[in-house]
Amino acid sequence: MLRGALAASVTPLRDSGAELDPEPFPALVDFFAAAGLDGILALGTTGEGIALTVAERRRATELFVEASAGRLQVAAHCGAQTTRDTVALAAHAAEAGADAVAVIGPPYFVLDELAQHAHLLAAATACAPLPFYVYEFAGASGYAIAPAVLERLHEDASNLAGLKVSDTPWERFARYLLPGLDVFVGPEGLIAEGIAHGAVGAVSALASGLPAEVAAVVRDPTPRGAARLGELRAFVERFPRHAALKRTLARRGVPVREDVRAPLRGLTDGERVELDAWLDALPSLGAGAESAR
Repeated sequence: MLRGALAASVTPLRDSGAELDPEPFPALVDFFAAAGLDGILALGTTGEGIALTVAERRRATELFVEASAGRLQVAAHCGAQTTRDTVALAAHAAEAGADAVAVIGPPYFVLDELAQHAHLLAAATACAPLPFYVYEFAGASGYAIAPAVLERLHEDASNLAGLKVSDTPWERFARYLLPGLDVFVGPEGLIAEGIAHGAVGAVSALASGLPAEVAAVVRDPTPRGAARLGELRAFVERFPRHAALKRTLARRGVPVREDVRAPLRGLTDGERVELDAWLDALPSLGAGAESAR
């Protein structure tokens, strides 16, 4: 079972986001391991998974698993627009050696509870007995997974292990702290409160660029530490998040390009200057940081 601090990892791309970039995967995983993370969620929201082809997502999952070599837990996000693609990705993740599968509700069409259950059960069955996690993020999918669906799925899918919950505010998050299910906190500002109420860790987009900072708060989940992470995340969200996190990695010596898959966009020159100035002021970077300028 997954535990601890996981990065919702970016996916290295090249050629203006048109292709996967296999070369940085080992360095990226090394960086996460050295920073004290426990694992990676590959190909989630921050990993641009929905924007990649099924073949690209299979290859990226393999690259993360190979680079990890058992040092970090690798959860593959396999949520896709159709049940067929979701099932194919979940089955492949199990075959590729991932430690877990996570699935968000398909975006665009608002699924009712019967459709939610059928879709998630098909995905869980495809990767069984690998641990299966529901990725609850109403802001991205366009609707919330009903707690009643999770309770029924817990009865029908023996490998349902828990959830990653990215909903805010606390009242929307807390309703997913269900008995018998492990919950991972998505919003960094809720890490302390979530763990205090039984969450087993965090899956953090911020940890893609600032992994040591997130790992420290997951291990010592104080309200002050979580609030600080919330402030850092809020600053990153002032920019195109994916490109900003990739530039942060480059500034820290990880050879990841800023390239993102359209329709996501890269940083403007002005945004790059502003982000660099902020990174230079962070104690964890400072004057000795590797520069991508």
